[in-house]
Amino acid sequence: MRLPDVIPIKYKPGYRTGRIGRHAGGQFFADITGAYQEGVRRGRDWRNQQRIYAVLHLFGDDGHHTGSNLRFTGVRGDSPAAVEAAEQVLSEWLAGLDPVTNCDIAIRPFRVDFDDIVFGLIDETSDDPDQGHGGPRAELYPQRLGFREPWNGEYDT
Repeated sequence: MRLPDVIPIKYKPGYRTGRIGRHAGGQFFADITGAYQEGVRRGRDWRNQQRIYAVLHLFGDDGHHTGSNLRFTGVRGDSPAAVEAAEQVLSEWLAGLDPVTNCDIAIRPFRVDFDDIVFGLIDETSDDPDQGHGGPRAELYPQRLGFREPWNGEYDT
């Protein structure tokens, strides 16, 4: 069991994949996301532990990861300031990609470690029947979007 070489991701306007598509240099996946640094225990104070990031992953036409722009803009407890700051940063980054077309993309697994957080499309395939979801599976972190057969771009959360 293994992942396909390239994993499709469907463009869903107004939802979790509402800022993906193509630009003159290839493909992109943009998002504002909350994440927890490795080792942080989430408890009652989770809003002050969840960090907000502007995320822009770039890919070639063949789906290979070519780079990422990642910026920490504050903690969720600072909301809406942290989210507003991330929106501003992401808008500036996307403006630099002209022309942008929002559409489905197809990318290869990749990993970027930044600020003690994993960002990327990670192979979570397991042969252990007690682990995972059975069969090949990839998870987009830290968004926690799961991709699996029939590899049609749909995801679960």
